[in-house]
Amino acid sequence: MLKNVAAVLLDGVHPFELGVLCEVFGLDRSDDGLPVHDFAVASAEGPQLRTHAGFTLAVEHGLDRLAEADLIAVPTGSNYTEREYPQELLEALRAAVDRGARVLSVCTGAFVLGAAGLLDGRHCTTHWRHAAALADRCPRALVDPDVLYVDEGPVITSAGTAAAIDACLHLVRSEYGPEVANKIARRMVVPPHRDGGQAQYIDRPLPRTRCDTVGEVLAWMERHLDRELTVEQLAERAHMSPRTFARRFHQETGTTPYRWLLRQRVLLAQELLEATDDTVDAIAGRAGFGNAAALRHHFLRTLGTTPNTYRRTFRGPVRAA
Repeated sequence: MLKNVAAVLLDGVHPFELGVLCEVFGLDRSDDGLPVHDFAVASAEGPQLRTHAGFTLAVEHGLDRLAEADLIAVPTGSNYTEREYPQELLEALRAAVDRGARVLSVCTGAFVLGAAGLLDGRHCTTHWRHAAALADRCPRALVDPDVLYVDEGPVITSAGTAAAIDACLHLVRSEYGPEVANKIARRMVVPPHRDGGQAQYIDRPLPRTRCDTVGEVLAWMERHLDRELTVEQLAERAHMSPRTFARRFHQETGTTPYRWLLRQRVLLAQELLEATDDTVDAIAGRAGFGNAAALRHHFLRTLGTTPNTYRRTFRGPVRAA
């Protein structure tokens, strides 16, 4: 089981990506019945490190802390695509993999794993902007610039900032099962699952800020996603002309009524696929798509996967205690 986790830092580390690792593996959520990890931050370059955001970090542990870790995570940092890395760090990473530990990189942290030779012959990824540079520096690595993360054996690589969350939750899901990963995701208020093969983009619910005049209509729409709704009907409910309603809707939500409805219907379908055993046809009806074919079409366009694949991946097999 995954018990001991260490994040290893270099000068210029990016705080947000380090924060993702701390959030997933470093917080005590035992009040929710979630596993607690022995989490530590270690430095490869002395007790004080600069961040790219302009402040410094005081780090208690050195590279000796990596010797006991089940997982070593390498967050991204400034100039990781060009700099050289301490040989002691590269040796520690190789030794960890040799003894059966896993390593996880975030964004350009993959360059550190590549310098240690851990990407040779393996599929891997990094942020799409740096994929060509990684392939140049690590010619034996099989770099895929189009995916969110790659899990190949003991080596897990992830793309940009949000993909770090996906990769960490994937690791939690594979270790503890979907229920634990889902609970952590809900505590973090992030999507519980995006498949590693999904394209590198951030998929988020549409914003509902500044909904001063269409807020009540939005709430009504959410309660009636299974209905066939037209702009004319919605405008009448808002006591506006269709043209004025469409303009106000776009001003306050940043999108059109049709696109807003479609996104909310996909989100509802996701929830039903996760939480119920209803057929895809039944879920299509409840979510307002009418039939399974329409649901599959919009699900694939929005999420890059099918409803059945999403359900199998999200819920996953139940692990024995």
